[in-house]
Amino acid sequence: MQAVEPSTRRPTEPKPGRPAHKATKSARRGPAAPYLLALPTIVVLAGLLAYPVVKMTVLSFQKLTQRNLFLDEPATWIGLANYTQTLKDSFFWTVVVRTLVVAAICVFVSVVLGLAIAMLMRRVSPWVRIVMTVTMVLVWSIPQLVSTQIFAFLVDTDFGVVNYVLNLIPGVDFTNHAWFVDAMQGWTIIIGLVVWGAVPFLAISLYAGLSQVPRELIEAAVVDGANSWAVFRNVLFPVIRPLVVIVTTLSVIWDMGMFTQPFVIRGSKPELDYYTLPIYAYQEAFARSHYGPGAAISIIGVVLMLGVMAFYVRQMFTIGDAD
Repeated sequence: MQAVEPSTRRPTEPKPGRPAHKATKSARRGPAAPYLLALPTIVVLAGLLAYPVVKMTVLSFQKLTQRNLFLDEPATWIGLANYTQTLKDSFFWTVVVRTLVVAAICVFVSVVLGLAIAMLMRRVSPWVRIVMTVTMVLVWSIPQLVSTQIFAFLVDTDFGVVNYVLNLIPGVDFTNHAWFVDAMQGWTIIIGLVVWGAVPFLAISLYAGLSQVPRELIEAAVVDGANSWAVFRNVLFPVIRPLVVIVTTLSVIWDMGMFTQPFVIRGSKPELDYYTLPIYAYQEAFARSHYGPGAAISIIGVVLMLGVMAFYVRQMFTIGDAD
């Protein structure tokens, strides 16, 4: 056998002036390609969100009556009169405070329960975790209208299951108890309904964040003598803090827009004690045909939402700078 000497020839180099590799597809598409791909989504969002907001903003500066609608007459521009009338109304501020307080309670209870259930899901066996996940997904998938009707049946004055169960307790009489005569009791039922529908999404989202925490970090903290609270405060929560900010912000936006639960559970005719900002805007615009003031109330609600979004963006930048 003859030994074969390894080749000592150097690979040919590309000729000067010619690139070694062809340009990638993304480079040939140009910098505008991502924007072109996002253009259909932007157009759809502009049509579904931007256009109605603009029309509502214009309407808030006008006086529009049913005569204008039926006779196709142009609305009258009245400037800031609708906003002045709304802001001078003491009942408007009562509704704003009630909306903020109810939203704060719903968000706090929902996030705390969701985080507690997410922590529990980390400790249970896999099959129990699957059962919990499937159950919460089923609860979360129920439409708000259906879940509200279920709760309305549970607390019905004559045939409610809640009254029947409470009557079984010795010394307690809840026969034909009307839960919504007292606003405090009524809002307790509504808050429970909102929390019941919100917890599944929060628990599953937070568990997904907790499952991304490296187990080595937890084991190291336990070896150093940290108890469960210390592990949560110093290891788990710093990792899921951005996710907590996101789900909390979403919860605030959803709960400040609460409409279906109090409106439907009171038979589409809620008493004044059960008005939230969206219900107040609806009643002004469609029940009383005060379209301008109703639009002004809605725009004020949008401004409050923008304040929440500004807080969210600020928190995300703060977290990013800390990282």
